[in-house]
Amino acid sequence: MATGLKIKTAAELRTSYLRQEMFPTIFCDGCGLGNVLNYTLWAIDDVGLDLDRTVFVSGIGCSSRLPGYIDADGLHTTHGRALAFASGIRAANPELTVIVFTGDGDGAGIGGNHLLHTIRRNMDMTVILVNNFTYGMTGGQAAPTTPDGGFSSTTPYGNIEHPLDICELAKALGAPYVARWPVVSPAQPVKSIAEGIRKRGFALIEMLTPCPTAYGRRNGLKEIEQIWRWYREHTVLLDEWEWVEQFGSPEERESLRGKMKIGVFQDIERETFEERWAALVAREKL
Repeated sequence: MATGLKIKTAAELRTSYLRQEMFPTIFCDGCGLGNVLNYTLWAIDDVGLDLDRTVFVSGIGCSSRLPGYIDADGLHTTHGRALAFASGIRAANPELTVIVFTGDGDGAGIGGNHLLHTIRRNMDMTVILVNNFTYGMTGGQAAPTTPDGGFSSTTPYGNIEHPLDICELAKALGAPYVARWPVVSPAQPVKSIAEGIRKRGFALIEMLTPCPTAYGRRNGLKEIEQIWRWYREHTVLLDEWEWVEQFGSPEERESLRGKMKIGVFQDIERETFEERWAALVAREKL
């Protein structure tokens, strides 16, 4: 990070922000969720959040277990409903900072409708959406983001559905801040999570996270080093992607097939639900 602040070690983060009694974690070897948690804590430390004024919300799934490790108030809610609960918190007390941990199944599958309308309303919260291409905790079923041809417990002959691009959807709906990063390096995700927390309005940071157990073992990526290398080789920065699409040779454009764009998709200003509500209340009091 280029913030000029002293970066805490993982051990210092654990002492400062985490519930010691919750260790060891439930996460599989090679899973990127520990990295997502570390990156979030580094961002929180950078921003200087008061955890006594911060609420963490999650639904159901591997990623939704993350708030339980943080020594702060949190809600572990029902499947797909994290954003509905988070919206209620923001509406009831706009002074609180709300951070949501959700997955591609919890947040974009069963919770997809809540995702649409929370962005539409522009509720002021930061959503860290962990995308591992599968319903990891509940049996390894295909998720909305499972790649074309991907194998799962419900697509044993390969997925034939077009995968959902969560960031493009959020951008089209007008989310003020939208970014996607793999967990294979810390600097960019930490910076984006910090920017998302500071952003006035809805911020979505999609984290591409390996799942060696449920997704990797069915798709030839069971070994930890192998699946982490896959994320390095199959992600392309937005600027590079757009240059290749516009100026690249047919061979270069073909090389983008099967890869994913990463970077900051959108960073704009937009009036929030909370601001519009406050204006309505003030007007009606006249």
